Amino acid sequence: MKYTQLCLLTLSFIFTFTVAEAQIVEQPDPLRPSLPDSSKAVKKDSSKTAAGQQKIDSIKQAPPIPTIFRYRFTADGTITAGNVSRTLLQLTSAVDYQLSNYFKLSSNPSFVYGKQNGILAEREWFGDLRTTYRYEKRLYYLAFGSYERSNLRQINHRWTAAAGLGYKLLNHKRAYISLTDVVMQEYTDFVELNDINIWRNSARLYGEYTFDKDRFTVTHTAFYQPALGQYNVRWNASLSVQIKLTQVISLRSTVANAYESLIVPGRQNNDFRFTLGLVYEKK
Repeated sequence: MKYTQLCLLTLSFIFTFTVAEAQIVEQPDPLRPSLPDSSKAVKKDSSKTAAGQQKIDSIKQAPPIPTIFRYRFTADGTITAGNVSRTLLQLTSAVDYQLSNYFKLSSNPSFVYGKQNGILAEREWFGDLRTTYRYEKRLYYLAFGSYERSNLRQINHRWTAAAGLGYKLLNHKRAYISLTDVVMQEYTDFVELNDINIWRNSARLYGEYTFDKDRFTVTHTAFYQPALGQYNVRWNASLSVQIKLTQVISLRSTVANAYESLIVPGRQNNDFRFTLGLVYEKK
């Protein structure tokens, strides 16, 4: 099994198609809590004895055993040679660690590296650490910090710190939608532009849907992050379709778009990408 998984991950670097220049979409894929489908009702059997029915009721009321540690790893890339030489490697991951019934730590580190005709195009680093309070409740609270470096955007360093709340609009096993809103402080050290130190409002809409007994998964993430008191807008969005090949390996296709209103000279405001790769996920 381990040999098969290694071969599948290696093949991900072959079956990849990328449009335009790749860019990290911040906080790519949160791992939502794994909950039983609340839309399912347990049928009552009138033939059960009183003692048997009491046992069933106690099982129904017992809370599910929590998952302490979960993770997801995605790898894709491409290599071309000839008139146009292109090398691209993208690595993304998501990690959840449950500290208690109230607190959870999460992280979504990412790395993108690419060259075109021998010239460095992408070398994108992104890392974050989030803590969520009352994560199993419909209304929950979160705080996070992140760090980013980007050759594509010509950013030496970008630090952010934020806090706010989230609300689960839909919370079933096969359909989940959440909306979060935080106030974020951001410091960006550009290679050429003057450094900026601003406050933003950051809203995120996240959804995940599964079909055919969890064989197919569709996820979407959208951020809108305007600056407070000045015009400086950043937004990004992604849509992914995932097909399960084994219990832990899936084939995944993603389209993503990222926009920043303030950029260094010679760069474009908008970046679009389409990738196809493999996911290793353990829940």
